Amino acid sequence: MELEEEFQEAKKWVEKSFDLNVNGEASLFEVNIRYIGGLLAAYYLTGEEVFKSKALELGEKLLPAFNTPTGIPRGVINLGSGMSWSWGWASAGSSILAEFGTLHLEFLHLSELSGKPVFAEKVMNIRKVLNRVEKPQGLYPNFLSPVTGNWVQHHVSIGGLGDSFYEYLVKSWLMSDKKDSEAKKMYDDALEAIEKHLVKKSAGGLTYIAEWRGGVLDHKMGHLACFSGGMIALGAEHAKEERKQHYVDLAAEITNTCHESYARSDTKLGPEAFRFDAGTEAMATRLSERYYILRPEVVESYMYMWRLTHDPKYRQWGWEVVKALEKHCRVEAGFSGIRDVYATTPTHDNMQQSFFLAETLKYLYLLFCEDDVLSLDDWVFNTEAHPLPVNHTNFKASVQ
Repeated sequence: MELEEEFQEAKKWVEKSFDLNVNGEASLFEVNIRYIGGLLAAYYLTGEEVFKSKALELGEKLLPAFNTPTGIPRGVINLGSGMSWSWGWASAGSSILAEFGTLHLEFLHLSELSGKPVFAEKVMNIRKVLNRVEKPQGLYPNFLSPVTGNWVQHHVSIGGLGDSFYEYLVKSWLMSDKKDSEAKKMYDDALEAIEKHLVKKSAGGLTYIAEWRGGVLDHKMGHLACFSGGMIALGAEHAKEERKQHYVDLAAEITNTCHESYARSDTKLGPEAFRFDAGTEAMATRLSERYYILRPEVVESYMYMWRLTHDPKYRQWGWEVVKALEKHCRVEAGFSGIRDVYATTPTHDNMQQSFFLAETLKYLYLLFCEDDVLSLDDWVFNTEAHPLPVNHTNFKASVQ
């Protein structure tokens, strides 16, 4: 974004002050998508070796988490000692689909850059386990035991706990220059099951993706699930001709529903979750779901929909978000989340999440850029919006 001085300052910090031997718990998933993804993107955009060496060093530190009977990694790791364990709140010591399913893009690049197949092998093995286990109605539940390789409970969500697993299937295929046919098949099959069992239309005509609890539907969508409009649009580009328009329409409908969750609030920012039950549509009904923490998923879908359709409404909707952020979230030291999107004068939560800079602002910036700035033909965005180059890693062949 032409912030050259800031970039040099940050690079210096990474060189001199970025300590990887911290004794404390770190999320395997967050370290991968934020740190490794960010370092890889910085390396590919600038060619500066320091980013590559830090990414590889960090990748090595994550490997002990995969030492389980199935090779499905545990969710938490101590980067200093290499000890790993499962999240205390995850049922029966399970690992989480969105966490172990969102490593593929970065780990293939780690193998490519280091010449060590171990990273690619770890993520290909995760696929093997997932292909082996029986999927209820073709759906992927959110919790899997790293010990037995079986599902721990049957909760399925395209929002939190599940979300980026699906995104990484279609993006793995795109990043491989469409050679990774296994990823494409897994994505197509998963999307078909989602459409069959979870995609619903409200009485008011809004298309949404419900959550599935052992066969019982929960008619709500989390803000996190709003990335799916962009994902389905991205996949539609490459669908069979007779299905292409169908998926473009589905992507547009879901993105429209997510826009409605913004349009129906006083602040014009969307809640953490919104429901479609008891006559409510696209609104949060619980106090605990009315907050907005600067999340990117809705503007992410606007950006993809704009790039793929050039319908001007997506830029218009993005501009509404920019104005709402300026009005309700800007504070003296940056931007803050708000506690209630339906309040006329919302209170701040005094927190600027790092994904606001990595994703929300970047997707808004790209929405108003020319298409050749980080062109979707040449780059795939990891789930933290860090761009990774297409057709750069062909590690699949040597792993099989």
